[in-house]
Amino acid sequence: MDVKQRFSLAGRKALVTGASRGIGIELCAVLSEAGADIVAVARDEAGLAAAAAKVEANGRKCLKLPGDLGKREEPERVGRAALEAWGTIDILVNNAGVSFPKMLVDQTIDEWDLIQAVNLRAPWLLARTLVPAMIAQKRGKIVNVSSQTSSVALTEHGAYAASKNGLNGLTKVMTAEWAPHNIQSNAICPTVTLTPMAEQVWGDPAKLGPMVAKIPAGRVAQPVEVCDVVLFLCATASDMINGETIFIDGGYTAL
Repeated sequence: MDVKQRFSLAGRKALVTGASRGIGIELCAVLSEAGADIVAVARDEAGLAAAAAKVEANGRKCLKLPGDLGKREEPERVGRAALEAWGTIDILVNNAGVSFPKMLVDQTIDEWDLIQAVNLRAPWLLARTLVPAMIAQKRGKIVNVSSQTSSVALTEHGAYAASKNGLNGLTKVMTAEWAPHNIQSNAICPTVTLTPMAEQVWGDPAKLGPMVAKIPAGRVAQPVEVCDVVLFLCATASDMINGETIFIDGGYTAL
């Protein structure tokens, strides 16, 4: 198998959550450019249409599945709809995430519960729904989009950090249970990435400046830089990488 084949996703079907904007819509573009057909999942139907346009511009198929992953029945419904439409899903990218930045004493229970539901419960439920078909075909890839905040303390991100720490742990158990079936499960942990959600949290230069000052690379990440790592983890080139948490942080956690 040559290098192009090792990094190709030709013939693969990938389900991407949070697909309507930010890292998610860029994931749809990058994975489809590598040859994958895409199941795009998000609440925003206009954003899903934009994601589908990017996929189809690359000559690939896109199945748009609107869904609110914060609701307990939605991840399984979405997963079953994808299986009914396409028979199997080869790649699951759990990218959807929410955050309500507040100090711990100010965070509400409803906010806490929604963050855990979207960021942690939904990846488990989607994987639980899709993995039996992966086991049957003896092949699969799961990439969980975690965060730098899973490793370092960041004020106003207690609930978010808890969800991402949980996602890292979940990734390792996925590996322990599913690696024998040739399913690779990994997590990526980006630093601040220039997306609409990041703009809401880090748009103030007075807040972003001190964060950038802690990054040896001297800048935040671009969505495509995150997506290229996901592409590697979805390709056969990474088949011996399993159960890892890979930081895409410009060196932040090296200090």
